[in-house]
Amino acid sequence: MDFSWLLICALLVFCMQAGFLCLESGKIRSKNSINVAAKNISDFILSSVIFWIFGFAIMFGDSFYGVLGFSEFFVGEQQSAYQISFFLFQMMFCGTAATLLSGAVAERMTFVGYLCIACILSAVIYPVVGHWVWASAYQAGNQGWLESIGFIDFAGSTVVHSVGGYVALAAIIIIGPRLGRFSGEKAFSIGNNVPLSVLGVLLLWFGWFGFNGGSTLQLTDRVPLIILNTCLAASWGGIISSLLHYYFKRFFDIGFLLNGVIAGLVSITANCHVVSPFEAMLIGIVGGVILYFSTLWLEKLKIDDALGVVPSHLFAGIWGTLALAIFADLSLLDTGLTRWGQIQAQLIGLVSIGVYCFTLSYLLISLLNRFVLLRVSEDSETKGMNVSEHQASTELINLLSTMHRQKEAGAFNDPVPVEPFTEVGQIARQYNEVIARVNSEMSKRDNAINDFKASEKRKSAILESSMDSILIINLAGEIIEFNPSAERNFGCVKQQVKGKNFIDIFIQDADRDVIQASLDCKFSGSEGILRNIRNSITLMRNMSEPFSAEITVTSANFGDSKQNEFTLHIRDVTRQLKLQDNLRQLAYSDPLTGLYNRTYLMGSLTKAIELNQYKDSNVLLFFMDLDKFKKINDTLGHKAGDDLLCEVAERLIHVTHDNDIIARWGGDEFVILMTGQFTPEVAHKKANDVLTVMRNPLTLAGRKLTIPTSIGVVMTEKGKQYKAEQLIQHADIAMYHAKEQGRDNYQIFEMEMIHSVQRSFNYEQEMQVGIVSDKQFNLVYQPKVTELGELLGFEALMRWHHPKEGFISPVEFIPIAEESDLIISIGEFALLEVVQQLSDWQAKGYQNVPVSVNISGKHLVSERLVPFIETLLSEYALDANLLEVEITEGVLLTDIDRCIEVLSQLKELNIKISIDDFGTGYSSLNYLKRLPIDVLKIDKSFVDDCATLIEDGEICATIINLANSLRLMTVAEGVEDQTQLNFLLAHGCQVFQGYLFSKPQLAQEIEQLYFKQ
Repeated sequence: MDFSWLLICALLVFCMQAGFLCLESGKIRSKNSINVAAKNISDFILSSVIFWIFGFAIMFGDSFYGVLGFSEFFVGEQQSAYQISFFLFQMMFCGTAATLLSGAVAERMTFVGYLCIACILSAVIYPVVGHWVWASAYQAGNQGWLESIGFIDFAGSTVVHSVGGYVALAAIIIIGPRLGRFSGEKAFSIGNNVPLSVLGVLLLWFGWFGFNGGSTLQLTDRVPLIILNTCLAASWGGIISSLLHYYFKRFFDIGFLLNGVIAGLVSITANCHVVSPFEAMLIGIVGGVILYFSTLWLEKLKIDDALGVVPSHLFAGIWGTLALAIFADLSLLDTGLTRWGQIQAQLIGLVSIGVYCFTLSYLLISLLNRFVLLRVSEDSETKGMNVSEHQASTELINLLSTMHRQKEAGAFNDPVPVEPFTEVGQIARQYNEVIARVNSEMSKRDNAINDFKASEKRKSAILESSMDSILIINLAGEIIEFNPSAERNFGCVKQQVKGKNFIDIFIQDADRDVIQASLDCKFSGSEGILRNIRNSITLMRNMSEPFSAEITVTSANFGDSKQNEFTLHIRDVTRQLKLQDNLRQLAYSDPLTGLYNRTYLMGSLTKAIELNQYKDSNVLLFFMDLDKFKKINDTLGHKAGDDLLCEVAERLIHVTHDNDIIARWGGDEFVILMTGQFTPEVAHKKANDVLTVMRNPLTLAGRKLTIPTSIGVVMTEKGKQYKAEQLIQHADIAMYHAKEQGRDNYQIFEMEMIHSVQRSFNYEQEMQVGIVSDKQFNLVYQPKVTELGELLGFEALMRWHHPKEGFISPVEFIPIAEESDLIISIGEFALLEVVQQLSDWQAKGYQNVPVSVNISGKHLVSERLVPFIETLLSEYALDANLLEVEITEGVLLTDIDRCIEVLSQLKELNIKISIDDFGTGYSSLNYLKRLPIDVLKIDKSFVDDCATLIEDGEICATIINLANSLRLMTVAEGVEDQTQLNFLLAHGCQVFQGYLFSKPQLAQEIEQLYFKQ
């Protein structure tokens, strides 16, 4: 059926009617929305009927000298199915041209006048132009006069859109702009529902596929390119118009975006079948530019086009028709014309159609305006055309009318009528409640004002509870009132000062003349104390002690009396000024130690580098870190830690010169900055001096301690370029090198130290390779046993055998892995190895014992852990009871809610959860009770000295009691001697792990020791 494509495209073009309706409804004010709907449906009905009766005949009938057609009236009875399909397709085009008028004249043209103009367009303008250009599309050889000279408009940039635009331009010139459109008094309200307008443009875009694609009249291999070109031009039209508006106005206007899309669609309509996608992009870009500047031009001419029909349809249509001659592949046009000849043909057509359409429509509309009122009255336009044209009153209109009457009459006591069970009724009810509340509040306010005025006529008592000193004096300066705060502030009681002169008692000798002059001028002079502002001054306390104060003066007049009284609100600002000084100091100093802070140090270091860069002097920098400071904090408390930091500050001050800068970098880190002429020998001496003074013992919390310190030293060299951050980094690297050398020493920075940092980087890269190797990483298993050595389970521990460096401790490579996602791969490797090992032991018939796997915090909160474990358990058909997940307590300090979520998911799989290194992470007991855990593992650092140090023993006992209270199992790690075991047993620990029972073993050794016996 060769006509099916035409029917489909006709239906797509019909969708454009809904698009125009949504676009216009969203862009006009809601008071005219019903009128928009009425116009859109009515103009389509009229245009369809006219086109069926004689419009189609004029457009496609047998041609009379290429000007008019005179056959094919009343289509349907004599025509074939294809011809009827063709008619329906063209009828949609006619309806589109008629609908364009609606958007331009919106909100001010009468409904009857609009329908008359739509009839004029559908009857004598559109069919005639269509015959000139498209007559042969229905009957081969039946050419219109423009078609015969080579004029081409493929899908109607000019025939449909420019024709509708010319009629719209004539109409809006005749009827004039909307009220207030160009008055400039305030921004003109445009649009009430932007999403609806966007939906309208999307429907138009969708319908345009049928508009352009259907103009091939058959579904051919050219259709996909036509639709692609249509999309590209529309997109670029919207982009360019939006960007132009942003460039000139600095914000994005959705109106220009929507009209830019339409301009792009119109521009491509005439030529979409003969241009490339790149050329379609250029056509759309120019269409967007034309749309933007032509819109501004019309506004400058004060031509009111409500929806931008003229710029987006008329001007863009002219451009699209001309663009065909500029960009088209002439071989596809098959007109036989040269490029210039085709341009001439297009220009002739554009001028002919423009003159015919605009002239005829302007004359006919002007004539029509003499007999039919085209423009609604000002009152009707103000009320809205829903009411004036269609008498479409609504509940909202009724409510607004009632509210307006209330406003005019000033009568707010009577409520507005409430229509129940409707949204407007709810608004009315809320309005009544608001009015009732306003009336109530106004009544309360009036009462309060009356009370206030009455109270102001009497001299109110001074507020006994005021924190400010309040004094009342008369014109002679004599004190009348003196409140308790003033007594405390000035150090004297009311009886001592009442009746005495305020200036003589409390003003310094140097200020008395100025203050007396201010009082004589009633504190309204040009100097001294002024009324109603804060005045800074120094007053006298206890008749002799000066202090800084702020005074605010207010005055009071009593009836007709000439007697004035002044109330002085005095505030002691001594503490405030000290606070301001302290704040300035805090900006550059450490509040705990009183040393300079990091901000001040970096600024001073930068200046020192600049000043000493080309001199014989240099910069010497010490970066210090207190070794094991955290342990002191943990065991002796933060107060002891703070005392230690202050003691370090004092020692550094004594070991340095006054011009040296000492700063607390942060935590337990300190930096010393020295400038002068330093040699390596001097640097060594000064570093030893610092270490010597730091090694002197001190007493903290009743204990005698030393302060082991690691120091990194860096010294600048003349002529080299340095940056402050670089020197700090080098000193920091040297300090960490000192820690690696056993702590409590200093190291002068050497470039080789950077290699240590690089080594960590290399390890990370080599671990990525090693984790996929079968030889580098493996697991060892350490038993968990009872006091009698009965096996309860294992902990799987990771080992790395570097291909060049041999065994590398987990203490060294695990922190490196934790800095990247590599720790997740290592964790998954461990889980896979453990599950495979458990499956292997089951296959051999060995005893089922659970194995715990350490999981990092990053792995725990990732999205990969739970699905990975589920897959392993399913793949190896393993009982989840045999798998235990261990996390360190510190993990819970990152994202506790996410941790609880993941642990709960693991718990649902029946997997046991252990908290490793418990007691070292400072987790909240509140979080602990929310966690679905089974086991608490006491950290080895507490177990080591549990039997010898009271603090460690109490920590272990507390953890065991806590676990028992929460019905959790306790596992003690690192049990290495019998005294530790006896202590733990005495306090109720049940499970043990450590070298006292067994060191970590390979799986084969575990089988030999525990399963084959």
